[in-house]
Amino acid sequence: MSLTRMEYKILSEKRALSGDEMLPHWAYRSFGLLGDSIVAFKGPFDVPPGKWIDLECLKRDTELPVVDMLHFVAEHFDTNLREAVLCQYVLVSILEEKLLHRVPQDGHRLTRLGDDLFDGENRLSITAVGCTIVSAKIHLGVYLDTEPSKEIHGLAAYSIDPLELAGVVINQYRTEMRRLSEKAWRMRPIT
Repeated sequence: MSLTRMEYKILSEKRALSGDEMLPHWAYRSFGLLGDSIVAFKGPFDVPPGKWIDLECLKRDTELPVVDMLHFVAEHFDTNLREAVLCQYVLVSILEEKLLHRVPQDGHRLTRLGDDLFDGENRLSITAVGCTIVSAKIHLGVYLDTEPSKEIHGLAAYSIDPLELAGVVINQYRTEMRRLSEKAWRMRPIT
């Protein structure tokens, strides 16, 4: 991870996730966010399978519905794939924590299984992580609407404002990434 603070942007306008967001320097080219960054926006997941980076999804011929989601796209420079996967887990864990504080307990059972969030048997999120030639990219999508026929549950069922949630998740993620760097900087070598 780079040594500078993490830049961010929360978009109020709706836009589809096309897969181009996973290209290197997308946040810089689109919004002027240079270095490590995270961008959140609402819109449909509209990534064709040819751009998917999770080989298991391709192997299983997974169908992902084109429905509105709250998307988080993070980019970390000077990060390998294993570190990026750990950052992905941190991001998903932060989302889980923020949802647990906002979701009514009656009739809801939020759980995290690896990097996926569920309410009972219904999926709340999807996520992927991969490396470009210069950076690592993370996508985390949270469903906005509930689609029982597709076994997905959305934020609207909890009356959660997606952009407010994006703000608190991003603030916590940026804080955790800063603390991670600070912790590494203050450790002396074992001799």
